[in-house]
Amino acid sequence: MGCGRVGALLATQLDSDGHSVAVIDADPKAFRRLPSDFSGRKVTGQGMDRDILRKAGIKEAYAFAAVSNGDNSNIIAARVARETFGVERVVARIYDPTRAFVYERLGIPTVATVRRTSEAVLRWMMPRDAHVAWSHPAGNVSLVAVMPAPSWYGLPFTTVEALTGSRVAFVSRLGALQVAAPDLVIQEDDELFFAEAGVDSTRLRNLLTSPPELEE
Repeated sequence: MGCGRVGALLATQLDSDGHSVAVIDADPKAFRRLPSDFSGRKVTGQGMDRDILRKAGIKEAYAFAAVSNGDNSNIIAARVARETFGVERVVARIYDPTRAFVYERLGIPTVATVRRTSEAVLRWMMPRDAHVAWSHPAGNVSLVAVMPAPSWYGLPFTTVEALTGSRVAFVSRLGALQVAAPDLVIQEDDELFFAEAGVDSTRLRNLLTSPPELEE
């Protein structure tokens, strides 16, 4: 929902990657931001309106991003997508940082810059994956960010480190980044940052997007 700079960038990226995309905006002129070869659906209307969401194909949606220019509209639309239509992967853009924590307590991840927002939204919308969040210019050390599969929830960080052979340096939880501690356990929607040698995220992605191999 929303075909401003962020919405247009997201829709264009998803469309170019071969995904089926629908864009909702109350102003039909907003669709001019989309490239001429955009193959997705353009729906004019309010993104919190259930009939408009149905017209956009919300019942078949894998994910929903509310990225209009209004905090209230975004959070209402995100909650309707999740609570009325059962879309599991929902994310909302929030301009007021004081509201972000409250909304994340409601189970709606929030993100706040255009390119950075679009990248963060894509990470929430797409299947579990890993990416290099930072790397040393020499390329010998990096921080790999991973959102573990639900089967990892509840495992202590010490167990995670033993299973992966990598050190958990930070965890992003409820919109805040904190230093990892041995007494922490993985919670839903945690994003873990591992200290890794090199810049390859493939190994951690394969491990943490699959069920952990726990000893009987």
